[in-house]
Amino acid sequence: MKSVVDRLLALLLLGPAVFLCVPAMVAIRIESRGNPLFLQTRVGRNQKPFTLFKLRTMAQGTGDRGSHEVSAAQVTRIGQLLRRTKIDELPQIINVLIGNMSFVGPRPCLPNQSELIAEREAKNVFSVLPGITGPAQLSGIDMSTPRELAKADAAYISERSLRMDLRLIWQTATGGGRGDAVKS
Repeated sequence: MKSVVDRLLALLLLGPAVFLCVPAMVAIRIESRGNPLFLQTRVGRNQKPFTLFKLRTMAQGTGDRGSHEVSAAQVTRIGQLLRRTKIDELPQIINVLIGNMSFVGPRPCLPNQSELIAEREAKNVFSVLPGITGPAQLSGIDMSTPRELAKADAAYISERSLRMDLRLIWQTATGGGRGDAVKS
């Protein structure tokens, strides 16, 4: 049921997402050289790697590091706006349509985040699809605290429901959460 709802919602939101992403991509290219799309390998369900799609919000060459591991100076001016409005996350609708992400679930981590992977593995977090948003993000818990994040992810998995997911999507769409943290 969850995957059907995810895909229907993704199809419904695809048009508005393209409408917002195209001008954002132009603005990214005007501000800095390079691909306005950010493609990164992440760890998905059953620890299977997949390619995550986002709009690029950081300077070219930042590398494959978690947002909490890079300086705020690496975030571009347009990137700050895209992060604040969460427009940078909209290309992940493609991931939902492909079936390697859900709208709500644990945020997918990088393959090099071994401490978080171990914590999640111990709590069976990889048994579900990762999500664009989730209760941990809305509570301000990010990947810089692997044990706390895995605990919040496991709690979501044990309590999840369609009603909860719809509430979390609504909270995210109306400005809940702070996005990925970067070093000041």
